[in-house]
Amino acid sequence: MTHLPNLVMDLGLILGAAGIMTLLFKKLKQPLVLGYIIAGLLVGPHINLFPTIVEIENINVWAEIGVIFLLFSLGLEFSFKKLVKVGGASSIMAGLEVVVMLLLGYLTGKLLGWSTMDSVFLGGILSISSTTIIIRAFEELGVKSHRFAGLVFGVLIVEDLVAILLMVLLSTLAVSQQFAGAEMLSAVLKLAFFLVVWFLAGIFLIPTLLKKASKLMNDETLLIVSIALCFLMVILAAQVGFSPALGAFIMGSILAETTKAEKIEHLVTSVKDLFGAIFFVSVGILINPAMIVEYAGPIALITVVTLVGKMVSITAGGLIAGQGLKTSIQSGMSVSQIGEFSFIIATLGLTLNVTSDFLYPVAVAVSAITTFTTPYMIKLSEPLYRSVERMLPSRWISSLNEYSSGAQTISTTSDWKLVLRSYGINLVVYSVILIAIVLLAGEFLYPFITESVINGAWGGIVTTAITLLFMAPFLWALAVHHPQKEAQGRIWANKNYRSLIIVMEFTRIGIAILFIGFLLNRVLSVQVAIIVGLFIIGLLVIFSKKIQDFYIRIEDRFMSNLNAREISAASKMSHTLVPWDAHLTSFDVSPESVVVGKSMLELQIRELYGVNVAVIERGDRTIMAPTRHERIFPGDRIYIFGTDEQIGAFKQFIETETGTTAPNGEAGKEDIELQMLVVSADSTLLHKTVRQSGVRERTKGLIVGIEKNGERMLNPDSELVLEEGDILWIVGSPWRIKQLEGAKQEATQV
Repeated sequence: MTHLPNLVMDLGLILGAAGIMTLLFKKLKQPLVLGYIIAGLLVGPHINLFPTIVEIENINVWAEIGVIFLLFSLGLEFSFKKLVKVGGASSIMAGLEVVVMLLLGYLTGKLLGWSTMDSVFLGGILSISSTTIIIRAFEELGVKSHRFAGLVFGVLIVEDLVAILLMVLLSTLAVSQQFAGAEMLSAVLKLAFFLVVWFLAGIFLIPTLLKKASKLMNDETLLIVSIALCFLMVILAAQVGFSPALGAFIMGSILAETTKAEKIEHLVTSVKDLFGAIFFVSVGILINPAMIVEYAGPIALITVVTLVGKMVSITAGGLIAGQGLKTSIQSGMSVSQIGEFSFIIATLGLTLNVTSDFLYPVAVAVSAITTFTTPYMIKLSEPLYRSVERMLPSRWISSLNEYSSGAQTISTTSDWKLVLRSYGINLVVYSVILIAIVLLAGEFLYPFITESVINGAWGGIVTTAITLLFMAPFLWALAVHHPQKEAQGRIWANKNYRSLIIVMEFTRIGIAILFIGFLLNRVLSVQVAIIVGLFIIGLLVIFSKKIQDFYIRIEDRFMSNLNAREISAASKMSHTLVPWDAHLTSFDVSPESVVVGKSMLELQIRELYGVNVAVIERGDRTIMAPTRHERIFPGDRIYIFGTDEQIGAFKQFIETETGTTAPNGEAGKEDIELQMLVVSADSTLLHKTVRQSGVRERTKGLIVGIEKNGERMLNPDSELVLEEGDILWIVGSPWRIKQLEGAKQEATQV
């Protein structure tokens, strides 16, 4: 009889149990994650009713691979550009929630008499909500098109990034066993440095590689290349002292910016599901039911802290960010659970041997309870809002509405803001690149030159010369390049500010000289290094044109790769008209839909449902502000503006035949966003009617809302006269609306 290795037998047992639980939990309409955990509990060493796995150590290896694929897949959905478009509201809400839950988790642990490390890790476990569970709940309840859902998705994106940072900080804390401020700061700076280096290098190289090899890649080769890139970054992250999961997340985020992102995500999904299932089953294997019974009291307390703490912190963050009472409460009630990242953080504590055995099963138990409560919390959010609204004094409600509206007011970007922001970004980016070049030269180039080409002092000189050659375009960009030359020129025209501009220019040159000196000091004395540094700066100025041409080619390649993939419509869902509860969302038109073949005039969508059809996307064509004679065809994506109730009614109408919707579809030739514009005293729109303003013709957009003297009007009448101080909400292409704003600014300057 052939002997099967224990690993194969264990793997078969795990997948068999997971398969049965998958079918059962699908039937019960419960999250599969809980099914996997229960499957692990049943085949684990603590329950003898079923066959038990033999080698837990081997399963842990499979589980670690599962974490890598989970983080890689998360990175593919993440996208750094998506984080930028999340906006300040989601960032404020997520930031406040993480801080509050870290503090509450730590205090709860101390209240229960736990050790400092257990309490700190408990705070980390409670601070991150479950993306999988929330998305599943939104889909089942049909609220993905609601206004608050866009904010919640933004919060989840920020939380995922914070979770990566938490893993680094907790690992550092576990090693030092104390709150060492210098070590923690060093870890954060090190993480930031490597994130910038990996992102810049990855965006410059990897999309180009995939583009050049696209003709050679079928599904199989693309899958292998993607996983290979993932594990190469995993190895690199481990080599510099970070967790393998961080490397997987970074590579996923880089690939998310490529044109192959959706294809890679589709191909990796099955692999991720397989290893993810093994990971969650391994979570259940480590649970001791007796320990859960023993710690029933702490589990109940931590569950209450999680539900209340997350709800209050997110709601408060939403109010601070000006999102209105209803949206803030709905958002807070949606994220009151913990999930995947909490398991990973708990696993990290066990792996580093810094947390007690009971913390892991306690975290799993809290996750299970809060997962079951999530749909009910979302359902209760609107009744809770109504109750709170009735309890609050009317003047408080009025003040909240005024604050929410005021928080969204557009302010003109000053020249100083443009110049200072460009200086700051340039300083950070080019400093990181220059430091990375110097470190790479010292680590790899210098040993190669001295061992294989020429040794001694000449080896150092040759290495320095080659390094300076690579540094030249970025030194030029740091010391000479003016990305906001026009804005700086306008500031220079004011004689009062010329001295400040001169100081800033000399500061840039001084920093460039410091980088040159940092390199030359390895082979020359300090005095000589400074003199040579000044000489090199002079050469950069003399050969500025040639260096500029080379730098522009580098920058063009980077920006071309960065913008190769259009951002998905998820970012569009986050643009809301606060506090009116009106927002922009999209629907795909199926061939069986009742709207197919009918014109806007025939459908009377605005008259029947109160919503505006702002944009129609048809293949590569974008139809801005469609006319009443425009017809809807199968495969169109239509962008609708209205309140939650109006959009809900329209959703039922458009899905009468199919019951399908795809609010997260891919954008066409132009991004569609909700922009706000304030009519100033010198605006070209002043004293004109909506029809006379030419907004539809000049921006291909649609005015969907106006705030006039504190009164808010959705779908304003075309004969309404625009006055100074009116706030216009326009749905359309951002760059076209920017042109309208630019025309206003030019008129003001004249």
